[in-house]
Parts: sequence; structure tokens; C-alpha cells
Amino acid sequence: MTQPHLSPEAHERLIAELEERSTTGRREISAWIERAREHGDISENADYDAAKNEQGHNEARIRHLEQLLKHAVVVEGASGDTVEPGVVVEIRAEDDDATETYLFGSIEERHSDYDVLTPSSPLGLAIAGKGPGDAVSYEGPKRPITVEVVSVRPLG
Repeated sequence: MTQPHLSPEAHERLIAELEERSTTGRREISAWIERAREHGDISENADYDAAKNEQGHNEARIRHLEQLLKHAVVVEGASGDTVEPGVVVEIRAEDDDATETYLFGSIEERHSDYDVLTPSSPLGLAIAGKGPGDAVSYEGPKRPITVEVVSVRPLG
């Protein structure tokens, strides 16, 4: 697993989610399964199937969060000089006057103002380490696409 870069806020949110899923979430799902068993034959019990399905999803998310947090790098104080996790980057496609602004970081980031651009995406790989004024090309779904990094600034 590559090292996911998380903002301090995302790191704390994921720790809280892991704690909730590992404790309260497990207890609630267990109680749901027990209630569903009381309805009789579990081979034809849709409520039991739904509860077991939810239990599987919860356990998978717990395992994912444990691995993510084990390998995470908490990014504080990104410089804003170059495109790196934790910055807000504004880009413009060569054939378009409009710009798009993204938070550069892990898909686990959540931000009300920006969509997330991951470092492992084709565009993310192309602009990582670049600065304002740099133009790069990457392989788009139908053709190569050239974009210019318009600005880079720290989140916040």
C-alpha cells in the first residue's frame, strides 16, 4: 500500500470513524442480527440477510481504515510552492479558458469547497511536483491532454 497523505482533519475524522465502527457500529449490527434471528428461519429472512450484509460492509471498512491509518502520513503545513499533498491547485486545460481548482490529496479527504484530485490519478501523476506556470501532458481517455498549473497554495 502506498502512503496516503491526509490532512490533520481527515486523519482525526478517520480515527473517529474507526472507533465508532469498531464499537457502537459492531454492537448495533450484532443486535440487528439477533433481532432478525428471532423472526424464524434465517434461510428465508431478508432482514437477517441485510444485517449480515451490513456486518460484512462494516468489517471491510474497519480493515480498510486500519490499513489506511497504519500507513498514513499526516500532512501539515504544505508549502504551496509546488503541487504536493495538502495544497489547493488551480489548473487550466490548453484548449479552455476556464480553470478548475482541486484539493490535492487522498480520496479520503472531504472538503466543502473543493473536489479532491488524488496523486495516483493520471492528472495527479502529471502535475505532482510542478509549480505555477508549468505545463504538462498526460494521457486522457481519448487523447493526450495538456494542462497548465495556474496556482498552488496551502489549504487553509
